[in-house]
Parts: sequence; structure tokens; C-alpha cells
Amino acid sequence: MSVDTFTLDVERKVGFAILRTDGYVNNLGGEKIAELANTLIDEGTRFLVLNLEKSQVVNSIGISILIEVIERMVEEEGGKIAFCHLTKTIAKTFQIMGLTQYAQIYETEAEAGRAAHEQ
Repeated sequence: MSVDTFTLDVERKVGFAILRTDGYVNNLGGEKIAELANTLIDEGTRFLVLNLEKSQVVNSIGISILIEVIERMVEEEGGKIAFCHLTKTIAKTFQIMGLTQYAQIYETEAEAGRAAHEQ
């Protein structure tokens, strides 16, 4: 898979949506995530789960775009964001960069989905 190849799938559930990434979360991947997340937020979604199982790398530009999505969802809309299936490196990076202060990390999509139902 080329570093320029990135796909994004969305599954709308009752009360939340799951975004599944596949590929390198850089400026291209981050922008695709932000565009879809903003559409979902505009449609009324207040809980997003980002499943990064098929994304092994998130660069600094990707992180900065994710921070913008988190700011909009959490601070402007009063919603929540959860991440799941992170590599240990990505989980540690998210912690160091402060994303975990505003978003939860879960091992599995099912755990994140249960959290969405509990909000």
C-alpha cells in the first residue's frame, strides 16, 4: 500500500458513528477524516468512534487535524470522540500530544460502542 493510499469507511449507528481508517493518517488522511467528521457533526452526531486498526502511522499533520476535529466535537458541540484499535506507538503519541485529555481510547470497537450508549 502506498503512503498516498487512504480510505475511510463510515458506519452510522443509533446515537453515534464509527469511522474506520485504512492507511497512513497524514494530511490527506486527516483531511478526509475531518471532512467526514464535520459532515456527521452537522447531521447531529455527537459521539464519534475512530477505529485506526488499519492505520499503523499517524504523522504530526494528521494529529493536528484530529485535534481540530476533537475541538469542534468536544468544545463546540458538547460531544465525545473515542479511538480504538490503536497501536501502542499511536496510543502513546496521542497521550503525549494531549489527545487523551479530550478523547477516550478503547481496545475494541465494541467497548467504544458501549461507551457511546452510556453517554
